[in-house]
This record gives sequence, C-alpha cells and structure tokens, in this order.
Amino acid sequence: MSRGFYIGRFQPYHCGHQSVLEHIAACVDEIVIGVGSAQLSHEVDNPFTAGERVLMITRALEALDRRIYVIPIEDIQRNALWVSHVRSMSPPFSTVYTNNPLVVQLFAETGINVVSPDMYERHTHSGTEIRRRMLNGEAWEHLVPLSVAEVIQEIRGVERLRNIARSD
Repeated sequence: MSRGFYIGRFQPYHCGHQSVLEHIAACVDEIVIGVGSAQLSHEVDNPFTAGERVLMITRALEALDRRIYVIPIEDIQRNALWVSHVRSMSPPFSTVYTNNPLVVQLFAETGINVVSPDMYERHTHSGTEIRRRMLNGEAWEHLVPLSVAEVIQEIRGVERLRNIARSD
C-alpha cells in the first residue's frame, strides 16, 4: 500500500491541482491532501474557509479511483517543527508531492521521499490569477473543475472576494 501526500492552500482548487492529483493517482494507492493555512479565510489572498476548500477538493475528485483523505492543516509558524505537525495531523505517507521549495527542503531534511510533479499551465492555473479574474469580472470558471465553480457559486465566493477587497 503506497500513500502520497500533496499540500496546497487551494484558494481556490483549480485545474492545475486536478492535473497534478491525477498524475499522483497513477503513482500511489491512496492520496492524503493537506489543506494548508487552514485557519485563514475571508482575506483577499485566502477568501475560502478550510471547510469550503475541503468541499471543492472532495467534489472535484469524486471520479478519481483512489481513496483520498483531505486534512486541514493549520500554520504553526515554526518551520523546524512543521513536518512533525503535518505528520501528526494526517495518515502515514511515504512520498510527498510538491514544487514548493520550502516544503521540498523541510521534508527532504527528514528523509521523506519528495517528488516534484510537472505543473500544468502555471501562468494561468494559479489561485492568484483566478482570484484576480474574479475581482475584475473576467472569465475564471474554465480554470477550475465544474464542481468547484458550482461550490464557489453556492457559497457566493466571488461576491465575498469582491466585498473583502473593497476599501472603506
């Protein structure tokens, strides 16, 4: 039984994440997805709650033929302890999939196998770009799985983002 770990903020979950997770699914029996910065929400860079992000991910991956665990992971602001914190919050895993240089370094220092998967159209498939498009009234729905667009509509996520981005 092999289990891989993938972490992100997923603000929001998008087709780039979907592509990476489909690749990971071809390599492992089970996937643990860490929803990073789980304590953050209602901010321009972090508009969605951990629960909303879990919902986005779970719905987007329903058709994937793998057991998936979605675990909210709060920041602890102590990088030297972060890997232990992550491991205490999630099922055991043998491989970490990430392109984040800090995450690569922290897991590599503990001897855990780290794989950096190819990123999918990174210039457009990024949370920053999708949030920018939402704020500016530009098309963004094609950059996320249909189920994620439905969740964002259901929670009135674009309206929330625009409201919190306003100045007084």
